[in-house]
Amino acid sequence: MSLIIGCGLIIINRDFIMELKIVYSNIPLTNEKLEAVVVFVTEDSDLLGSGLRALPGALKKNLSTSLKLRVFTGKKGKSQHLFSGYAKIPQILAVGLGKKDELDAETLRRAAGKAGKMLTALKANTVGFVVTSLLQDAVETDAGLVLAEGLTLGAYEFNAYKKTGDEKSKSKSVIIQCCDPDNLTSLKALKVGKIRADGTNLARNLGNTPANDLKPKDLAAEAKKIARQHKMECTVLEEKDMKKLGMGMLLGVSRGSREPAKLIIMEYSHQQAKQTIAIVGKGVTFDSGGISLKPGKNMDEMKFDMCGAAAVLGAMEVFGQVNPKLNIIAVIPTTENLPGGEAQRPGDIVTAHNGKRVEILNTDAEGRLILGDALSYVVKEFKPDAVLDLATLTGACITALGHFTTGAITNNDALMEQVRNAGNISGDLVWQLPSYPEYGESIKGKYADLQNIGGGDSGTIIGGLFLEHFIDKTPWVHLDIAGTSWNVKHIGYQPNNGATGVGVRLLVDLVQKWKPLS
Repeated sequence: MSLIIGCGLIIINRDFIMELKIVYSNIPLTNEKLEAVVVFVTEDSDLLGSGLRALPGALKKNLSTSLKLRVFTGKKGKSQHLFSGYAKIPQILAVGLGKKDELDAETLRRAAGKAGKMLTALKANTVGFVVTSLLQDAVETDAGLVLAEGLTLGAYEFNAYKKTGDEKSKSKSVIIQCCDPDNLTSLKALKVGKIRADGTNLARNLGNTPANDLKPKDLAAEAKKIARQHKMECTVLEEKDMKKLGMGMLLGVSRGSREPAKLIIMEYSHQQAKQTIAIVGKGVTFDSGGISLKPGKNMDEMKFDMCGAAAVLGAMEVFGQVNPKLNIIAVIPTTENLPGGEAQRPGDIVTAHNGKRVEILNTDAEGRLILGDALSYVVKEFKPDAVLDLATLTGACITALGHFTTGAITNNDALMEQVRNAGNISGDLVWQLPSYPEYGESIKGKYADLQNIGGGDSGTIIGGLFLEHFIDKTPWVHLDIAGTSWNVKHIGYQPNNGATGVGVRLLVDLVQKWKPLS
């Protein structure tokens, strides 16, 4: 039996389109006819030890020889491309999994991602991947789901602004076939894995798009598109609406730009839902720092300052298809932070949505300002049971945790535990930072209730504690994704550069495994 999931990932540039489809087949491998096959091999084992006994004998010959001679050992992160000499499946891509007793879902996802990156090198339009009992036993969910997710994430490329002179390659369709003769996975599982990855890739596309082509109005248009496709409610508040609501922090940041700020509200509802959570994403489509101008070096990367918003939109795209039994409110404050003639100045005092007065000491600490108004709004208007925000908030988070772990601040240990577990499942790892009251002393205002920066230390913690003033004791987790949003190296399913889509799959796992807070 062979079934097609759907069109899946589409990688688009102005001249080149590659369509990647994942299909399912449970017929014997001896009856399959493919141009290439991907197999996953554990370290220092033979094909039997890797659960690959069902491969046709002629297909196994060269790979078995490579393993015996230790040309390829199955070490984690390693791979080997072989010509098999078997007419029905002439190419093999063997990907190492590392030690068998250390195999888990994240290892499998990364191995599949590495295979996804190598699809073009295989020069094949039909490529299979083999699901084995070894792989299924290593994961708590479904091996097919994890493999489909990893392959799709790994195959991602952002080519929207590149041209190709090869006319023959302008249109290419690659079919990735799940070979499952033992019926270990299902079409449904593959579809879910694909949906999760496609949502992440949507966030990557948004993050990678330059600021001249992605402005606040464009994020609003994307939100409306998602809402329309999945029958959600979507409201976009304009600056005149924000003024009536008293959102002085958000409006203050937007003053330097000719592009009007937007406040995007999306509402997903389920008839059986008993609780509501809110997710808020920072959407600064370009951050120059404003009057407190950033250094010129690497300022081009400040197009990524809307990756929190991108994660929220990617997650909503997934929620619209997997239909979780939870009400979800997504809020995105979006603006540019530029040093125009009307720009906010250091020393200005603004009034937040909740009435607090905030002294602006540094205009480059703008993310907490727009998030504060958005958090105050969603808590007051929707009264959610919990709220999460995602933001590329502080460079200090990169200093503290590097590029592999997202920093977290919380006021609720039970919610934090659910977020941490979702991070472990998805691979979007999270580490909780302390939030003792003493840290908050440094943002008490000199001339107002608060100031938007503290001293020179503990910047990530202080940024999070600033936000806590706007959630009115609602269970809350702040995720600082400054280090994990772009240019993350050495993870198989992450791009070699550019946006990672961090947070999308974490949010999906959090929602799908949601436990009501006591």
